[in-house]
Amino acid sequence: MLNGTPPVSVRMAVPEDLARVITIEYRSFGDPWSAEALLGELTADGMRLPLVAERDGQVVGFLMGWFVADQLHVLNIAADPRCRRQGIGTALLREAARRGLAQGLVEVTLEVRRTNTAGRAFYHRHGFRETGVRKRYYADNGEDAIILDCDLSRLAED
Repeated sequence: MLNGTPPVSVRMAVPEDLARVITIEYRSFGDPWSAEALLGELTADGMRLPLVAERDGQVVGFLMGWFVADQLHVLNIAADPRCRRQGIGTALLREAARRGLAQGLVEVTLEVRRTNTAGRAFYHRHGFRETGVRKRYYADNGEDAIILDCDLSRLAED
């Protein structure tokens, strides 16, 4: 329990989680993924790692990841804006790291908007390093993406 809030549990996402995932996505991002794209990521397979965080039986966050070679690539992570700064993102990252390690992966990578200072600070607190830039990565406004990576074993223990 963090600051008196009920604990968060993380589990594999299922297609029935789509409505809550869409709600969180649209509350979190100015350029949200489509319902079709989100649904496509909600089915775990040999490449996809869809996770949801629950509190009191309600989905309050999600992470969409892919297993690529020896890396876990985080495509999308979000917590319901009403529940931010309550350990949801951390719980999702740690569980993704544990599952990646179980698959023999060694590193986690992701992109974050250059102007997302809160997101960048969150990742730095968890040991991520900025390793590059993807110029004009975001289609909505041409903003650059900062590439970050972290050792999975460090993140799983964080």
